[in-house]
Amino acid sequence: MNFSTLLSLVLMLVQLWPCSLSTQNHSAQSTDQSFTAVRRVKRSWVWEPLFATEEQTSMVPVYVGQLKSDLDKQDGNLKYILTGEGAGSTFIIDENNGKIYVTQKLDREKKSFYTLRAQAISRSTQLPVEPESEFIIKVRDINDHEPQFLDGPYVATVPEMSPEGTSVTQVTATDGDDPSYGNSARLLYSLIQGQPYFSVEPKTGVIRMASQMDRETKDQYLVIIQAKDMVGQAGAFSATATVTINLSDINDNPPKFQQRLYHMNVSEEAPVGTTIGKVFAEDSDIGENAAMNYSIEEDSSGVFDIITNNETQEGIILLKKRVDYESKRRYSIRAKVVNRYIDYRFLTEGPFEDKTVVKINVEDADEPPVFTLENYVMEIAEGSVSGSLVGVVTARDPDDDDSPVRYSIVHGMHLKGLFSINEHNGTIITTRPLDREIASWHNITVTATETRNPEKISEANVYIQVLDVNDHAPEFSKYYETFVCENAVSGQLIQSISAVDQDDSAESHHFYFSLAQEATNNSHFTVKDNQDNTAGIFTAKSGFRRQEQFYFYLPILILDNGNPPLTSTNTLTVTVCNCDTEVNTFYCRYGAFMYAMGLSTEALVAVLACILILLVFVLAIVAIRQQRKKSPFSEKMEEFRENIVRYDDEGGGEEDTEAFDISALRTRTVMRTHKPRKKVTTEIHSLYRQSLQVGPDSAVFRQFISEKLEEANTDPTVPPYDSLQTYAFEGTGSLAGSLSSLGSNMSDVDQSYDYLTDWGPHFKQLAGMYASHRSAGD
Repeated sequence: MNFSTLLSLVLMLVQLWPCSLSTQNHSAQSTDQSFTAVRRVKRSWVWEPLFATEEQTSMVPVYVGQLKSDLDKQDGNLKYILTGEGAGSTFIIDENNGKIYVTQKLDREKKSFYTLRAQAISRSTQLPVEPESEFIIKVRDINDHEPQFLDGPYVATVPEMSPEGTSVTQVTATDGDDPSYGNSARLLYSLIQGQPYFSVEPKTGVIRMASQMDRETKDQYLVIIQAKDMVGQAGAFSATATVTINLSDINDNPPKFQQRLYHMNVSEEAPVGTTIGKVFAEDSDIGENAAMNYSIEEDSSGVFDIITNNETQEGIILLKKRVDYESKRRYSIRAKVVNRYIDYRFLTEGPFEDKTVVKINVEDADEPPVFTLENYVMEIAEGSVSGSLVGVVTARDPDDDDSPVRYSIVHGMHLKGLFSINEHNGTIITTRPLDREIASWHNITVTATETRNPEKISEANVYIQVLDVNDHAPEFSKYYETFVCENAVSGQLIQSISAVDQDDSAESHHFYFSLAQEATNNSHFTVKDNQDNTAGIFTAKSGFRRQEQFYFYLPILILDNGNPPLTSTNTLTVTVCNCDTEVNTFYCRYGAFMYAMGLSTEALVAVLACILILLVFVLAIVAIRQQRKKSPFSEKMEEFRENIVRYDDEGGGEEDTEAFDISALRTRTVMRTHKPRKKVTTEIHSLYRQSLQVGPDSAVFRQFISEKLEEANTDPTVPPYDSLQTYAFEGTGSLAGSLSSLGSNMSDVDQSYDYLTDWGPHFKQLAGMYASHRSAGD
């Protein structure tokens, strides 16, 4: 026996020993023992990498590869078993030799590999001679998918005049085949349409400019790109994509005027800002590259201006100054246009500007008169007599015929006819004296009208200043309330005074204060001029007595510095106050008030007490009268309110007498004795039905009314008074007609109301009324 045979026997014994133990122990323990024994054996599988080609269709299984154990002696003793993904269905194995076959068509794009497990078992012992081993069968790709442009169609933009080789965009195609095997997924890009303007890189799909292109010639190109797999070899699949390439604009074209010479006209009457005309320059570019600015050159007069319309890119020529046909009849200006945004790369091709000539003719018009000045300023002294000269305004007709001019003043309400003007020569005079203190300036409007064409009118403003004359004497700046204490000492300041003057002095006002001549010799006070337009009033003696003299009237003379100077005498009232040296203004005012009333403090208190007593007496009288005005029927009204009962129930009709308790409406004084209610008999119902067929004079009708009346009188649940009884004779459908007298053709005289006396005492008054009415009618 050689070494190989001995080794096989040893392995078999090792494997049989744990199997014998499994008959005595738990199955799980047997499994662990046998697996432990197998793991000790060195792996001896022999196979090469296995591949299966996708998309193969065959009636017989296709050979994939072979698994082999080096323990296989080719004697048929080993059995190969295959498990895992697709084992027994997609893949099968020859248990004798380990050859694997694929029985179904595979798709690599759905599943690119399969994981399986193989095991070799001895047929004699049914025990594994090789441990279970895992292996992979890879699905080999074939070229069964076309390239696809997933992002197409493409749109790209590139600036015009871009240099050759400029990248435009990149297109990318995808292929579902395996990029790691063969050339099935290797793509090659080519240009089908777009030469000679564009090119494409074969491997990357980047599209580039092949030449410079001008957008103004053509602004859009359609390029077709093809992608081929298999590196473009025979049998390759292909796909195409469309790329729309737009050329964006750049500023490579200067503006150009449509005309070399423009002719325009303007009337001499046109106001400043009038549009005279428009000029236009064309630019082949678009957007902001076509934006331009217009300007005027060689116009020293400065009469015209030009602005740019940003929407239409037109140049609008405006009138900057008024033109005069008689002065200048023709103008020639040069207009210039320049691109607003300049691309300096193209400056070498020439300036991006253009010029044109604009000739403007001034048209003659009948113009209104023109004043020599737009605004006149005149002066006149206040107090000037009526008819005094203020000034002269002058206007003339600028036209060649020189029409005469008529002047007038536009009188406003505030002027009230203070001025007049000579309509022939424009002389302005006053119509009455002016007072500067009322108004120091007057603004008037003078019009000049052509006598030959009254519609031609012009205006001028005249500002008239009224010069001041010293005609107002100075006076106290305010009313002074001056007090002096009885215990005041000599030389004590009791008041500071100042003055104002309504006149307008050329220099600053200066006032001089002094006592009037009549008070200088016999005065208890003195005046000291402070030389600053103020003065102080001082006491000239010590001690004053109210009992002797309560008020002192001090005449003060005030002199201004006008030309000629004016003076005024102002009286200052000094009140003697019962105080020591410090004046209490409130107390002094109270004392002055009491002195003026001729009352003492005690007398004032007595008067106030009398007023208070009288007020209390009046209030007491008012309260007593209000108490007497209380209504004597208040208790009765309370009783009436108690009898008012409100019901919200809705009854079932005139026969429903049980819907509410009518006894709640009765008071104790009117409640009748309860009597058993008479039941409505069959006879009453019969009378009711008969009454429907007869008139109100029928005996049946009167009997029915009497029965209903008796029933109401004896029933305590029906209203005892002020009630409304509804019967079946009202309405147009009744043979008896309406019970109402409204709309009746018969008079009350034609009807008999004698039956009302049979209705009982409750209708006695009603029966008397109708009986008296009938007698009167007769």
